[in-house]
Amino acid sequence: MTTYTFYDHIPAQAKYIREEVFVKEQGFHNEFDEIDSRAIHLVIFVEGQAAGTARMFLEQEGDTAFTVGRVAVLPQYRGLHLGNQMLALLEEKARELGIQRIALSAQCRVQPFYEKNGYIAMGEVYLDEYCPHIHMEKEL
Repeated sequence: MTTYTFYDHIPAQAKYIREEVFVKEQGFHNEFDEIDSRAIHLVIFVEGQAAGTARMFLEQEGDTAFTVGRVAVLPQYRGLHLGNQMLALLEEKARELGIQRIALSAQCRVQPFYEKNGYIAMGEVYLDEYCPHIHMEKEL
């Protein structure tokens, strides 16, 4: 059974998942930042075990778009469509809060995943640390 919880702070489960995926698996160094203190965090659970996480936040007060980021699923839970579920949950939460658009910075290797979920690439590819990324958006 899959369940989820939204948090107004970064929970230990989200920290663990992000450390495992972004730092240990992918080699990023700047994983945690000041945005964590003001973001809405989502953790998705499979059979009671934390399996994936994501966050969303307003870049500036009064924005009409949330920025989604730090979308991660632990390796042993990949293939269960948890990423799709998390995006749908974040989009639903954004709509509830009156937000009309979601923006994100996708690693280019997972751009097709976001495109399948209705996100459109905008602009040029750029590097975040050493990794190619592309800006993407979706109207809600």
